[in-house]
Amino acid sequence: MKHNLILLSLAILAPLCSCSSGSTVQSSGACEPVDYVSTLVGTMSKYSISTGNTYPAIARPWGMNFWTPQTGRMGDGWAYTYTSDKIRGFKQTHQPSPWINDYGQFAIMPATGELCYDDDSRASWFSHKTEKATPYYYSVYLAEYDVLTEISTTERAAMFRLTYPQSENSFIIVDALDGGSSVTVDMKNNRIEGYTTKNSGGVPEGFRNYFVIESDKQFTDVYMADNCNLISDSETSSVTAERAGTVVCFSTMRGEQVHLRIASSFISPEQARRNLKELDGKDFDGLVAEGRQVWNDVLGRIMVEDDNLDNKRTFYSCLYRSLLFPRRLTEFDANGKAVHYSPFNGEVRDGEMFTDTGFWDTFRCLFPLLNLVYPEMNDLMQEGLVNDYLESGFLPEWASPGHRGCMVGNNSASVVADAYIKGRSGYDIEKLWEAVVHGTQAVHPEVSSTGRLGWEYYNELGYVPCDVGINESAARTLEYAYDDWCIYTLGKALGKPEEEIAVYAERAMNYVNIYDISYHMMRGRKADGHFAENFNPLKWGGDFTEGNALHYTWSVFHDPSGLAAIMGGPEKLGETLDAVFNIPPHFDESYYGQVIHEIREMQIMNMGNYAHGNQPVQHMIYLYDWAGQPWKAQARIREVMEKFYTPAPDGYCGDEDNGQTSAWYVFSALGFYPVCPGTDQYAIGTPLFDKVTVQMPEGKELVITAEGNSSDTPYISAMKVNGKVWEKNYLVHKDLVSGGKISFTMSSEPDTRRGTDESAFPYSFSTAK
Repeated sequence: MKHNLILLSLAILAPLCSCSSGSTVQSSGACEPVDYVSTLVGTMSKYSISTGNTYPAIARPWGMNFWTPQTGRMGDGWAYTYTSDKIRGFKQTHQPSPWINDYGQFAIMPATGELCYDDDSRASWFSHKTEKATPYYYSVYLAEYDVLTEISTTERAAMFRLTYPQSENSFIIVDALDGGSSVTVDMKNNRIEGYTTKNSGGVPEGFRNYFVIESDKQFTDVYMADNCNLISDSETSSVTAERAGTVVCFSTMRGEQVHLRIASSFISPEQARRNLKELDGKDFDGLVAEGRQVWNDVLGRIMVEDDNLDNKRTFYSCLYRSLLFPRRLTEFDANGKAVHYSPFNGEVRDGEMFTDTGFWDTFRCLFPLLNLVYPEMNDLMQEGLVNDYLESGFLPEWASPGHRGCMVGNNSASVVADAYIKGRSGYDIEKLWEAVVHGTQAVHPEVSSTGRLGWEYYNELGYVPCDVGINESAARTLEYAYDDWCIYTLGKALGKPEEEIAVYAERAMNYVNIYDISYHMMRGRKADGHFAENFNPLKWGGDFTEGNALHYTWSVFHDPSGLAAIMGGPEKLGETLDAVFNIPPHFDESYYGQVIHEIREMQIMNMGNYAHGNQPVQHMIYLYDWAGQPWKAQARIREVMEKFYTPAPDGYCGDEDNGQTSAWYVFSALGFYPVCPGTDQYAIGTPLFDKVTVQMPEGKELVITAEGNSSDTPYISAMKVNGKVWEKNYLVHKDLVSGGKISFTMSSEPDTRRGTDESAFPYSFSTAK
């Protein structure tokens, strides 16, 4: 069969539509949610500037294993970059971020002709014009070898379909990476097994990722790779080395298809073979169809109706990114019982385990999105948090797969509190209460970002001082204060006695201790009570985390009205918010000694000092709802959605960060946002689409409509909830999950009367009754 005929038959089986470049749709030609997804959004990134820092993950939602084409060399955190023109392999990956890097990884590369192995010699030219990238299916033509590679996955397994040319020298390279690995080839059964230990930290001693690869093509020869040196050794066909691998060889006819069945496990080789059973009884096309259905079911929880195709592409591409992390590390034993490898102690334990997320990012709206639309998954994640605590003595703040030293805050408290307040159950909430309380007065002995660094100072002085050798002290103080509010709120919901939880209510107000009235900003404060000298509100880092005082002053999620009060009232709050946009994008990078990518991303976006590409300021625009100026929020939110997000490879304005920056768009497009996880309220913004239908738990539907909506009408002139006029600047969780209808009427002119009274403002701790 001619190669072009194969491509033609694929096109007949899965014709393209205009939903999204590279998407495949059903023969009816009707676009479904997954057809709008581009997995390439955010891949045009590099060290100096991020437009997402993503890779095209071929995966199932929250899957244990992802696969991705690999353009970078082994160990490069930028595994796939859109501007590259060569593919070096196809990698099983668990990477949550290039800054964290990867673990549990190995690569496969089909080839023909002269025998090769190392990253550079095996690389093949490719074109995006012959690349199809969807969540459930990926294909690309490897020009050097005249090989079409296709991939589809389950949660823990994958299948490759490799279409070869006529060649006496066809082969498959398996690279188990450096850092210590092992590969064994069973020639009789066309099976390759091995393990890789390479990781970038956060694992106990003895960590291994075991893999198994089965081929339906008989191997005729085998070469073992010992640190990129190929050795012909068909008798033992096994190697354990710093970097182990193999090349298995065979001849092929033109158009011959070779199928690989692949799975892995963090538990054992036997469990890897058990995980391979996820592919039993499935052919490649059936697996693709199954994956497509799974993604449509999950993405289809939110159905968008609108004539703006690019907005729909951006929305579903963002929703796809919101459903990858945290990764479910759970496997199932011979009896079907959920078990997991503990990334904390190396033991095999019962129950759920999730990883690869940083709560500093994802507490803000990724976890609230799960609680609203995918609550059954967050129930499992909360069970996983219980196991985190039981196995390590701490809740994670950044996990990949174990505790990682990254970022600040104690925001696991937010993730726990928001789930319980939103009605999640079925897990040991009392154990999680114990865990969040423990985290307020402890630091992990090996990972200082887990627990609360500086808690002794914070608990005694009411802030973390800036002159005691603890960096980013102001950021820590603000996040600890919010986290204390989360603990207090959770304690109240659990019926804990007031004498037990009153201390957390008191500490929730600690944000006032680093507010300088002379600047109307937060700033570093010394142990003797004086503010730090030489204050520069444009200085990134130092007392703050990847931001400056203009950004972190707003990190009072639980008490915006209290912040407004110390500023001088709602009007002053609005003026200070305005200033962030009006100050040119000047900056002081001296703390870092270089212009870090987050600074550059702010500078180039032409929105003043507003830095949406990083998390600390992403909720800021919604604070206009507490200033009595909701029309300003509406205009700015629409500006960010239209300017900072696109469905293109450079579609983000900074790191995508495990679903957080994507979930911001998803929420904002619906017309509301969870400024303060742990409350039951969502601040109202501006809806992007004509109509959205959200499938809620228990079969309820939430329908959101926006009459007169267009790019020129960002302003809300009227609003109804279930037919009743709604004048408040917030929505309530129970009203959303109960189903019903939210009706917006949109206008090109701001309504400067609606939502101006303080009775319309969302929740604030200091004004709550």
